Amino acid sequence: MSANITRIMLPSNSPALNPVENIWQYMRANWLSNRIFESYDDIIDTVCAEWNKLIALPETIKSIGMRQWAHVGRCA
Repeated sequence: MSANITRIMLPSNSPALNPVENIWQYMRANWLSNRIFESYDDIIDTVCAEWNKLIALPETIKSIGMRQWAHVGRCA
């Protein structure tokens, strides 16, 4: 293990600490909630469109992954 990497053991079932879960939470809160989908394909098409919208916003992605409470002992 590298000297500049600190391993932190996470509790099992801790989705709040999983960056992917934070991305999905952001997408649901901002683009995917309160919708009625006509079909499974409509769900896939909508999620793909919103995902493409998100990947065009790298600063937003960075801010989602850098939530202060999720970085114990890390210097900014």
